[in-house]
Amino acid sequence: MNLKNKPKYIHFPSVVGKGYRDYINFKGRYRVCKGSRASKKSKTTVLDFVQKLIAHPEANLLVVRKTYSTLQSSVFTEFKWAVERLGVASHFKFNLQPLEITHIGTGQKIYFRGFDDPLKLTSITVSHGVLCWAYIEEAYEINSEADFNMLDESIRGEVPEGLFKQITLTFNPWNEHHWIKKRFFDAEDDPDIMAITTNYMCNEWLDEAD
Repeated sequence: MNLKNKPKYIHFPSVVGKGYRDYINFKGRYRVCKGSRASKKSKTTVLDFVQKLIAHPEANLLVVRKTYSTLQSSVFTEFKWAVERLGVASHFKFNLQPLEITHIGTGQKIYFRGFDDPLKLTSITVSHGVLCWAYIEEAYEINSEADFNMLDESIRGEVPEGLFKQITLTFNPWNEHHWIKKRFFDAEDDPDIMAITTNYMCNEWLDEAD
């Protein structure tokens, strides 16, 4: 990377705020966050992924929702906000056809897929590095645990030293009968699972009116 274009140093806690340190630092297989609206779970997650992609030039990310058509107006837009927030927008290219984000200096990609097209979901071949992270936004919409297992199996294989494989799920509060509760929140202590619940108290950017 041209040193003139190297991103300036950003004090990440000053950008993302407080309340998610353990979530950000967790490197186990499953990182699961149930949070109410205004808990900043989605914004924290996309900020975290941008800084991790910059820190790990071999990493690539797959972002998934139940329906592909909802991605552009939701998490794709959140990533645009995140690179601006971190001051690294000039290092990323945003494409609508296909929907993806590319790190200009390294060729890393953020791919976007929907569970409504399983073939495209499981047939991604990266041109640089490895596909080691997946992020399911509004994971509560995924009614079938079998569909999740299909995605889980696509994040496999060896990764370079210093990298790790992980699937992140974020969603609003749920019906207690949803499979996510039993699989992650009711699981006995498992070093590969972090399942947390957050609320607006984690969001110091809210004002009194909020």
